[in-house]
Amino acid sequence: MAAGGEKIAGKDRPGRTLWLNARLATLDPALPGLGMVERGAVAAEGGRIVYAGAEADLPASLRAGAETFDVEGRLITPGLIDCHTHLVYAGNRAHEFELRLKGASYEEVARAGGGIVPSVVTPSAISASRRGSVSRTRSASLAARSALRSSVRESG
Repeated sequence: MAAGGEKIAGKDRPGRTLWLNARLATLDPALPGLGMVERGAVAAEGGRIVYAGAEADLPASLRAGAETFDVEGRLITPGLIDCHTHLVYAGNRAHEFELRLKGASYEEVARAGGGIVPSVVTPSAISASRRGSVSRTRSASLAARSALRSSVRESG
């Protein structure tokens, strides 16, 4: 069962999922504020959202054979922010955070030895097995707390 809802139907067709009984922030300009739909539904098929709107208007064809979750009135919002992390890194960047809190620009942080360059170079200073071990731990921690999909890409 997925986090955030009680499963209420089985799955007959691969790749189709419904979330029902949701509060939706649709960002529809025809609706006030954030385009709120109080009794909403979201349907996804093949990894893409194919419907977001009022549950009463959900086409019956999307209900048939879908894995369905009752989200019990929880809020569903678009993924508006591309916040991300890197699983492979060494050390920490707390000193950069401190500098930014004191008003330093990104250029000033870089001149003080921070920024992206050290965060790319430093991981190569630790063993591949240690990088793998730390990355698996971080990945498991993120997966346990995340409702959004993760993506993995190689960096060169």
